[in-house]
Amino acid sequence: MTYSGEKSIYIFLLFLAVFSWWLAEYSALVETTKVKASPKNPDYFSKGYTQWEMDETGRLKSKLVAEEMTHYVGYWATHTKKPVMEFVNANRPPWIIKSDAGILSKDGKKLQLNGKVSVSRAKAEGSKELIINTSNVLVSPETSYAETKAPAELISPPNITTGTGLKMTFKEPIHLELLAKVKGKYETNK
Repeated sequence: MTYSGEKSIYIFLLFLAVFSWWLAEYSALVETTKVKASPKNPDYFSKGYTQWEMDETGRLKSKLVAEEMTHYVGYWATHTKKPVMEFVNANRPPWIIKSDAGILSKDGKKLQLNGKVSVSRAKAEGSKELIINTSNVLVSPETSYAETKAPAELISPPNITTGTGLKMTFKEPIHLELLAKVKGKYETNK
């Protein structure tokens, strides 16, 4: 190795040492700060959300499916988009509850369905078709119960019953109660 080759290596090493010193000094000037997440930003979300609840025998009791699920920092609940709640009863068609939006409590024990809500059960042997149109329904998945103070329309073709306020239990024995201003339009078979 020649003298000029050794000199180039020493210059390179000197440059590397000066650059390392400068980098260490510069990084000490940059103060690191802990960034706190804004409450308006989601801390987690999911496209396509499903939650199952089983009964004591291990059979499906209820299922919640949503197009989207979003949870916000420090917020007590989870927002859902287009939630569909399904209550299953043995040997009967399931009860299906649909809404445009919903808020699921942190513990999963309350689901507030906002806006227009549709509750339905298909016709089967021993069960008539039933469609309920209402709004702003509070559902308790754990107890298979729902209620609203809003007007409700019950359609069991060809009959229609309307009223204000509704309480309903989706597990056997099924219980449905309109609370006030109940009116009906019934057709009889001739």
